[in-house]
Amino acid sequence: MATTARNQLRFITEEDKTAAEAQVRELQTDVDYETKEYTVELIVQKYLEGEPEDANELFVPTYQRDFVWHPDRQSKFIESVMLGLPIPYVFTASLAKDIDSDEGRVEIVDGSQRIRTLAAFLNDELILDGLEKLSKLNGFRFSDIELSRQRKFKRRPIRVIELSEKATESVRRDIFERINTGSDELRAMEKRKGIFTGPFYDFIAECAALPLFNEVCPISYRKQRREEAEEMVLRYFAYADRYEQFNHSVRSFLDSYLKEHQHKFDKEKLLSRFVSMLEFVRDNFPFGFRKSPTNSSVPRVRFEAISVGVTLALQKYPELNASKQDIADWLASEEFSKHTVSDASNSRPKVKARIEFVRDQLLRG
Repeated sequence: MATTARNQLRFITEEDKTAAEAQVRELQTDVDYETKEYTVELIVQKYLEGEPEDANELFVPTYQRDFVWHPDRQSKFIESVMLGLPIPYVFTASLAKDIDSDEGRVEIVDGSQRIRTLAAFLNDELILDGLEKLSKLNGFRFSDIELSRQRKFKRRPIRVIELSEKATESVRRDIFERINTGSDELRAMEKRKGIFTGPFYDFIAECAALPLFNEVCPISYRKQRREEAEEMVLRYFAYADRYEQFNHSVRSFLDSYLKEHQHKFDKEKLLSRFVSMLEFVRDNFPFGFRKSPTNSSVPRVRFEAISVGVTLALQKYPELNASKQDIADWLASEEFSKHTVSDASNSRPKVKARIEFVRDQLLRG
């Protein structure tokens, strides 16, 4: 007997077992790797030497996320290294190149935050803070520590798993995704950046960087570092195209849409539609997507309702001329507030209701 994904028991036959084993054999990946140990000093050297020219031996690939660890998180990591506590392996991959172009470079598959934290600390760019066990080190830079302790810290070992040249980019991305699944370190859009690199993701990032978007939909610096702007833009395009097909899972809905459009989409058409929507919001909504002029951020459900609702209305009447007072009135209404409460985000009927509420209010005016 076995339990299915929906926790329903079913009888497992010998044929089921054989089919399952065949699937494992077919899909399992034969990845060669070596386990290595580098000192802190050496791994930082491999990362920093040639880094400004993108010629460093140990480098961060484009599919990895930006550096986002808070200084307190960096300090905690340095404390762990200082105390000799176990830290996760760094995963790297030796890149396959032909003889003429082989530079012997190694890609960081997972662990770039740790390596960059070590580099920042050794370069006196990090001031330790928030330490509890080594509280006497709070306020210290690396150069403030006793010379003997500096030398011991530089000799601390960092364990590395280096994948062989047989590991394709697809395999490396798969490892990146699996290592970070369920981790608080990565939000959904940060994982997508690591997995779905390509023309459409680049287009999403371009839209998120538009001054007009940032004008009408302000996002805090902290959230920007976590790909929140890109998340909002992706939600806009996905819901505008197929909100009626949305099921209960936002993540799978967005992942599927992004994967499907990675290399096939009409950039000019989508950009024009996005900008037209932003211009309409700027010209007709009192505070853009914000609830009031004092709000410094925009809830996702509010952004989805307004942005997609506006787009649907403009698709029906491109020269739509709405009453600003009417818009202000229904934005302040109890009904709109009910449609855009935070717990509505994963409900298919509520997604449909809030989008169509905005559309219908605009068309009514």
